[in-house]
Amino acid sequence: MSIIQVKVHLSQVLLLTTGQMQTRQASIPEIPGWDGMASQKHTEISIDGSTGEGGGQILRTSLSLSVCIGRSFRIFNIRAARARPGLQPQHLAAVKAAMQISNAVVSGDQKGSQELVFRPGSLVAGDYHFSIGTAGSTTLVLQTILPALILADAPTSLVLEGGTHNPLAPSFDFLQHSFLPILNRMGPRVTATLEQPGFAPRGGGRMQVDVQPVSSLNALDIPERGSVQNQYAEVLLAHLPRHIAERELATLKHSLGYTDAQLRFQDVTQAYGPGNAVSVVVSSENITEFFTAFGQRGLPAEQVAIRVVKEVRRYLAAGVPVGSHLADQLLIPFVLAGGGMFKTLKPSSHTLTNIDVIRAFSHRCIHTEETGPDQWIVSID
Repeated sequence: MSIIQVKVHLSQVLLLTTGQMQTRQASIPEIPGWDGMASQKHTEISIDGSTGEGGGQILRTSLSLSVCIGRSFRIFNIRAARARPGLQPQHLAAVKAAMQISNAVVSGDQKGSQELVFRPGSLVAGDYHFSIGTAGSTTLVLQTILPALILADAPTSLVLEGGTHNPLAPSFDFLQHSFLPILNRMGPRVTATLEQPGFAPRGGGRMQVDVQPVSSLNALDIPERGSVQNQYAEVLLAHLPRHIAERELATLKHSLGYTDAQLRFQDVTQAYGPGNAVSVVVSSENITEFFTAFGQRGLPAEQVAIRVVKEVRRYLAAGVPVGSHLADQLLIPFVLAGGGMFKTLKPSSHTLTNIDVIRAFSHRCIHTEETGPDQWIVSID
């Protein structure tokens, strides 16, 4: 029996559509934790993009919540401390996607801009095609617009082109194995299909995502992982010597004690450019976690595999259900559901920054509490 508990909230979320779909006058959705936000709709929120982790996630979270609740915001000091500060192509792709689905009025959406003003209109569900034009992450663009689309009045079909397997971003496989199964337990039905893999720096990837929305999300409690049912490792290799994959798999076998039956190899011949991803899937009674690392020039294959090994060992030793990356992804859906909790590893600076941004948009309380060695509870109420 699954220990994940589902709690259905009666409040309705209404994000109304225009364009090809049936239209009605847009209104601020009645999302749990946003009581009283309607009176503040025309009050602009100010976000300092240099605070905390200081990266693009501050922008993407702000865009997501702005579209969800119809609240304008201004963000300044965007990625101010980065080597290439300001908006880069993949950030602009997220801005333009959010702008398109919400009929937003935007200023400052140019490459290198460190300030942006975003004023959303009414949400429009339908068919969309977003191309980043680089190897920038398609999954980060999806992350920006999906929270609103799962609460829309009509289905949406998305085609996203760019990178599907990128360092410092959730991979397509992470979405498929780990994030979307949890999101779908909350009520919507989101399916993703990888039509063409895309590795940095060439990109060229393509994925399709179909969204069947719901009027409100079910809140989840995920207190336990349950027993581990299965583990396996997989190496993706595109246009690179086979010995790279063989060395990575040998390292995983030795370090994690896997059998040959737990080792998989996929020769990705259809990718536009070279690429290498090393992944481990840990399937437990209540959740599936996904860990990955990407090969890079000058980094021995064995070291790529060891990066994954360290993450897997930490996760298994802690005994928690939710890993660091999934914890970051679950925050917005859980807040939109009006509550819930999960046990996870010590929150990263990325996660803590994300929490701070959500608090700027929401009256909902987000608590983090240490309960043991590398064990934390994140709860929303």
